[in-house]
Amino acid sequence: MEGKEALMMGNEACAEGAIAAGVRFFAGYPITPASEIAEILSVRLPQVGGCFIQMEDELGSITAATGASIGGMKALTASSGPGLSLKQEGIGCAAIMEVPLVVINVQRGGPGIGNIQPSQGDVMQARWGSHGGAQLIALAPSSVKECFDLTVQAVNLAERFRVPVLLLSDASVGHMREKIFIPPSVETVERKRPSVAPESFETYDAEDPDGVPPMAEIGTKYDSHYTSFMHHRSGLPAWTDLEVTDALVRRLANKILHHRDEIILLEGHQLEDAKIVVVAYGSTARPAKAAVNMAREKGIPAGLLKLMTLWPFARDEIQRLSGRARAILVPEMNLGQMAGEVERAAGGRCRVVGLNRVDGGLITPEQIFARLGEVF
Repeated sequence: MEGKEALMMGNEACAEGAIAAGVRFFAGYPITPASEIAEILSVRLPQVGGCFIQMEDELGSITAATGASIGGMKALTASSGPGLSLKQEGIGCAAIMEVPLVVINVQRGGPGIGNIQPSQGDVMQARWGSHGGAQLIALAPSSVKECFDLTVQAVNLAERFRVPVLLLSDASVGHMREKIFIPPSVETVERKRPSVAPESFETYDAEDPDGVPPMAEIGTKYDSHYTSFMHHRSGLPAWTDLEVTDALVRRLANKILHHRDEIILLEGHQLEDAKIVVVAYGSTARPAKAAVNMAREKGIPAGLLKLMTLWPFARDEIQRLSGRARAILVPEMNLGQMAGEVERAAGGRCRVVGLNRVDGGLITPEQIFARLGEVF
């Protein structure tokens, strides 16, 4: 399919983006509205020499993907909100073991089983869902093309930083169809390999300035010891060593936080002279852009900051915008999960207001435009 235009749904674009980025292993369990990713990869992965497996449940899926990555394959799993909840133990395990993998979450309404309508209710779950406060990366596509591009980016970031990366799609983006161009090739990133002799290798030797240790796959000449306990650089458990524990937890955070500029992806629209800024992400960014254009036609100096990276959060950009805007509007299909982060980054420099919808319907351009008029 590479090197041509194609009409496809967002979930299909995620599958094709994964293959283009070098993913050759998928483990998953069926759940609406994410099932098409598994269905498509069950056909496509064998065509490119990859492996597909339907597991017995969500915990088995994340664990299988983790094992495949440790074995040297770029690995992916996909689900929706209830399934992501079940994957959280495995996500935290992969985070402390520093295993690169991608988890796609095609969000639906919750809590509980909820419904199968679009939602953005898993934003904070992506950040804090796993215990221990691991620093993860989360991206949010707003179009079919971004489903492809950000899946590639997610795979690359996972391999670059040896961390689980979440892609927060939703039922709207996952099921919409648009014509996109599939490039003949994409830029890919490979995990860092050991540069020392096998007898000198330690599993978590993170001496490089970026804080990311080289990774040797199971089955090579390099002996590796993967554990989800707090551990020494050898990989052996550090049960009660406070100094080792402190250094490990801080390194796991800093290898992400110290590279915000490399990770955070943003897109601005009409921001140069904007006095009221809409901060939006995912499918809500589409009506937000239309609403900004409607506002401009009515003389309201509105602008849009689209967040394509949700975690780590774009606090510096929000701080800059809040210093020259009268207000920031945050529309989202939840009860204000990202608005709180925006308000904290704004630090009282301007007013921050939300526009929230949780009935399973999409926020419309007219709703955002009306709220812009009220706030301005």
